[in-house]
Amino acid sequence: MGVHLLVFLGVSAVLVLFPGPDTAVVTKSVLVHGRRAGMATSLGVGAGLSVWTLAAALGIASLVRASVIAFTVLKLAGAVYLIWLGVQAIRAANHVPDGGEAATMRGVPRSALSVRTGFRQGLFSDLGNPKAGIFFTSLLPQFVDPGQSVFVPFLVLGIIFVAMTILWLFIYCVVTARAAQTLMRPRVRAALDRATGVVLIAIGLKVATEHR
Repeated sequence: MGVHLLVFLGVSAVLVLFPGPDTAVVTKSVLVHGRRAGMATSLGVGAGLSVWTLAAALGIASLVRASVIAFTVLKLAGAVYLIWLGVQAIRAANHVPDGGEAATMRGVPRSALSVRTGFRQGLFSDLGNPKAGIFFTSLLPQFVDPGQSVFVPFLVLGIIFVAMTILWLFIYCVVTARAAQTLMRPRVRAALDRATGVVLIAIGLKVATEHR
């Protein structure tokens, strides 16, 4: 599996770095609630990917891939959730402190988000994306030898992909949080929040209208 693993690492690195709904949700958590919330959301994304990995290993994800109804239900649920998060980000932008209050709150997120809530947002966002299941059922078999039992290889490859994703999102959270510290002026922060909200809503609409 040595050659397969090296190729898988290369392909995974490209896919992990490519921004998508999960990255948008993590960005929203970092900009609106801070680095800690972003990391919690990243762990939630990792948990969601782990569920899809297990589903692929057990063959459950193939059912989602084959069933139009299951795919549509998950797709619409995920789209609605992303749109709701986008609306939340825009609402946060409308609660901008004045200059004096902003000065006293410098370096402090405007609103608190518990680790549990951040984790849940990342988890639901990922589980609501049926393309994640299709991704695993389409990608992982290419790196398993024909005739070999897929359960253990799927789990191993999935765990590697999840670990790479979480590592990258953690790095992304740190970089984004530091960049946000240089943009603490209320109007700039509000603009960032609104932009993040618009992106989440746009991604949600795209998810709702895309096909398999």
